[in-house]
Amino acid sequence: MTSQSHHDAKEDAQDLSKLGYAQELFRTMGGFSNFAISFSIISILTGAVTLYGHGLRMGGPAQMSLGWPLVTLFTLAVVCSMAELASALPTSGAMYHWSCKLGGKGWGWFTAWFNLIGQVAAIAGIDYGCAQFLTPLLGLEATTNNLLLVYGAILLSHALINHFGIRLVSWLNDFSVTVHIIGVIVIVGALFLFAPKQPLSFFFARVTNNTEGWSYGWAFVIGLLQAMWTYTGYDASASVSEETVDPRRRAPWGMVMAVVVSSLVGYLLLIALTLSIKDIPSVLGNPPEVIAILVAALGERAGTAFSALAAMAMWFCGLSAVTWSSRVIYAFARDEGLPASRIWRHVSTKHLTPAPAIWLCSIAAFLALVYSGAYAVVTSISTIGLYVSYILPVWLHWRSGSNLERGPWHLGRYSRAVNVIAILWVLFLCFVLSIPDNQRAGKSIAAVTLLLAIWYAVREKRRFPGPAWMG
Repeated sequence: MTSQSHHDAKEDAQDLSKLGYAQELFRTMGGFSNFAISFSIISILTGAVTLYGHGLRMGGPAQMSLGWPLVTLFTLAVVCSMAELASALPTSGAMYHWSCKLGGKGWGWFTAWFNLIGQVAAIAGIDYGCAQFLTPLLGLEATTNNLLLVYGAILLSHALINHFGIRLVSWLNDFSVTVHIIGVIVIVGALFLFAPKQPLSFFFARVTNNTEGWSYGWAFVIGLLQAMWTYTGYDASASVSEETVDPRRRAPWGMVMAVVVSSLVGYLLLIALTLSIKDIPSVLGNPPEVIAILVAALGERAGTAFSALAAMAMWFCGLSAVTWSSRVIYAFARDEGLPASRIWRHVSTKHLTPAPAIWLCSIAAFLALVYSGAYAVVTSISTIGLYVSYILPVWLHWRSGSNLERGPWHLGRYSRAVNVIAILWVLFLCFVLSIPDNQRAGKSIAAVTLLLAIWYAVREKRRFPGPAWMG
């Protein structure tokens, strides 16, 4: 780092100490690395690709042409509302600390738990999606046992690399941006140059192949899960604030730019894939659907190679997700918010990483996938859990007017209006994602909410001290 970076890092550590925390994690991330972790977790080559079949089945090509920009617009309201809070309070606790500051320790406790539930389910969705792509590419039959074996191996690789240190993870996250950008350029370029293409009007075709008997309008709404789940994880930039130099500026910009860049690159990818479809029923009959499109459009060899590139991007996405989740576990345990917090807040003295938290989220992700039993269910649970944790501090900020000192990144006089749009969008999102698969995601979240409420009332309300500054 430059001398200026050393100076900034020292100031950042002093800033953190005012909140009652010592600088334990290695503060080495620059602005690009902070952006890279959120961009890698959003990973348009993961969410937009692994749930492409879900979107195509529900809303057809118009799901891509209209659904993606619609979700992008409202996601920007959410991320901008969160970014100004990240600038005001840059800690690894992120939304949990924002809620504590704005509404008290109880709101913070619930925010942290919803975020952790969403994160663990997100790791499960990301790495299992990677396994679904990787298993056939390895020449293995896509049986349940083979998928779980590959899934477990992917999770293990992510836990080991995260355990060894933030320098390696930071470098891999930076490289992940290259893989995602170049991967999309190569895939889009090949499809536009060499694949037979449908007329542009096909991109706006409104057809549905859902088996539930839903009307097109309702099926289209359910199909928004594809874009909704893709646009998760951008809070990772806030969660690594204590490892970022000048986080009051770099963390908010990392979050916002991750969504903006993903929206543009993702839309190009969806245009190219959709216009390369020869026949929708044949694609839907051969999952993973994107592999079927690439192989049919470009041939077996090229299609397999590009599918492997997408699988590599998914692997990078999962690596970033484990980094993200482990930092939130560490921050919550540091404040005694978890059972056995003394274990989960431990930082490896050799590698300066929260090693027990890394292994906890990896093991929990494996178990979460086994419990959910369906990819659409685990991704819905992930999306609902994360967005509840995103919007609680935003709602508290809106409700209080503003009893939080602004950081250098803020929305100015538009703050409250943008907050309202974000709140209404998340309410809509949670309702929509609770419906499919016999309301399994909704029932799971409702059951967890009830258990958390009972647990907090019986024990945690008296025991949980909250963040250091509340002591």
